[in-house]
Order: sequence, then structure tokens, then C-alpha cells
Amino acid sequence: MKTKLYVLYGGKSVEHEVSLKTAVTVLLSIDEARFEVYPIYITPDGLWCTPGHLSKEALTIERLIAEPAFRDPARSIGEILSGVMALPGPKVVMPLLHGSNGEDGTMQGLLELLNVPYVGNGVLSAALTLDKAMSKQILAQADIQQTKYMVSRFEEWSMDEAAVLRDVEHSIGYPCYVKPASLGSSIGISRCMNRGELLSGIREAFSYDKKLVIEREVDGREIQVAVIGNERPLASFPGEFIHEHSFFDYESKYMDKRLTMSIPAKLADGLTPRIRELAIRAYQAHGCEGLARVDFFLDSEGELFLNEINALPGFTNFSMYPVMWERTDGTSYSELIEKLIGHAIARHKNKQTLKYTR
Repeated sequence: MKTKLYVLYGGKSVEHEVSLKTAVTVLLSIDEARFEVYPIYITPDGLWCTPGHLSKEALTIERLIAEPAFRDPARSIGEILSGVMALPGPKVVMPLLHGSNGEDGTMQGLLELLNVPYVGNGVLSAALTLDKAMSKQILAQADIQQTKYMVSRFEEWSMDEAAVLRDVEHSIGYPCYVKPASLGSSIGISRCMNRGELLSGIREAFSYDKKLVIEREVDGREIQVAVIGNERPLASFPGEFIHEHSFFDYESKYMDKRLTMSIPAKLADGLTPRIRELAIRAYQAHGCEGLARVDFFLDSEGELFLNEINALPGFTNFSMYPVMWERTDGTSYSELIEKLIGHAIARHKNKQTLKYTR
């Protein structure tokens, strides 16, 4: 009997479009001789539905978008859970939901209650890695160097904007980056060179989140490492995008056709093993399982600063995460998907040995 593979994509998130791009690539690469695939679309309003079987020959982003039968989220979710996802036989879920309501532990909590194996990080590690403010506390406790930062909450901003601006200028200075605490794909992030830009950047970021991280800029290169595995994770060769952007924003990441990858990244002797070791330390400090991409800054003095951990990195054919593995050990895109599914099933099997009664 084939394993039923439920692929969740879309989602109530500003990264909805990114998820659709990821889903197309994944669905085109799944071995249908081994898996019976069930695509499940989550609308921007949080409604669940399915487009039904999609042939690879006709698969497009437009074909992935389905019309929900019910306008009530609870009823639409219940219909999918009691129908499509309740089919008998072995099953595994692959959540391809970037950002809020998918990458932040909420979906993982639901899947834990359903007691099904699922690809990627668990509830706690998903929540920690998406929340940049909490992640930075974990990194500090693990004694992993990061750039100077401060956290600002909407309550304090609404009470005294001028005090927050003065605090940033005194503690962080310019240039600095203002980031919503719990978003990815560089959405809502601003690079600020003066008070006017800082003011507009904070207002923009607060429209996406009620908690912000404001960081001192590190003038240097951004180096990325792909990590995979559960108890004994592995780290890929480091890689970097070669580009001329002073700020690698959403448009730069997804629209610039001139981007090129350098994998392995050209680094000084001894730096590659150190970055790989730090990536695994950060991964384990957050309790990650399955996969994550760990991003560093490397300044002109050779100092490393861990930037952030992405628990569900971009996963198209042209994304850094799968390409780093292909150039590290020859793992193809399809093989990488099967490895991730294998880690999901192994973790779930291991959890079934736990006792829930005395």
C-alpha cells in the first residue's frame, strides 16, 4: 500500500504566494510510485479545501488554488480532517506553510493532536525559530555570537514613540534593521539610515506584528547553511547569494533574475567547519528536527554573527536549501524530500514509545 502524503500549502500568511511556489516544486518532484498525494489548499482567510488530484503535466500555481465548499473555518477544516485526512492506511503530512499560522507551531500543534507524522520542526522549535526575539534569547544562552539588538513592543511604542526612537539611536545606532518578530521572506523589514526612516520602518513593521526586533547592521557577507536530521543532524557546505543589493529584501530574493549562488562559499581556511558546527549548535539549541536553514553574517574582520534560523526555508528548485545539499553530497531534490519524510516518520515512531498513563 502506498503511503498517503498530505501536502498543505497556501495559508493565512503574508507568505502565501511563497508557499504556492514551494508547493508546485514539491508536488512535481514527489515519487508517485511510492506516495499517494493529496494536495490541501489553505486560503488567505484560513479556509481548507482540496483541488483534488493534479496531474504533473498540467500542474501550475493557478491549478493549486481551490474554492472552499464552506465559508466557516471550523467547518472547512473539519471536512478535510474527517474526509480526506481520515482515509485508512499509512500517512504523513508535509506542511509547506511559510510564516504565521503554519511555520509558528500552530499547525504543528494540530498535527500532534491528530497523531500523524509530519515533516519539519515540532511545536516548540517551530514557534521559537519564527519568533526572532525568543530565538535571540536562545542563541544568547547557547553563547552564539549575534549582532546587538533590542526588542520593541507595540504597547511601549504607542505610549511614547519618541522614547523608543531615542533608545534605538542610543543602543543600536545607524544603519539598523527593523524587523517584525515573527515573519520571514524579508517582509516588513526596513533598513534605516536616519530617524525619519526609522520612524516609517517601525510603523511599517508594526502593521505586521506587535513585537519588533531592531538590529545593528553587520557590514559583510551573508552565509547560509542547510541542516537536516533529528537527534544527529548534518550540516551542508555553506553557501551565499552573490548580489549587489544593500538590503536583500523580498523583491531582491524572489524577483531578481541576476542572483547567483556560490556553493561552497569562498571562505578563509578553517571557517567552513566552524560555520557548520555553529549551525548544528544553533539547530540543537532550538530543539529543531527535520530541517532548518541557519544564516550568518561574516564581517570584514572575519567575525561571525548568527543572523537567524529559518525552520521552513524556501524550497523551490532555485532555493538555497535544496541546492546546498545537492552540492554537498549529491542529494537530488526528490531524494531530499524522501529524506525529510523519512525523518518525519522516524520521529513519529519514536514518540509512540512514550507513556501517557501511569
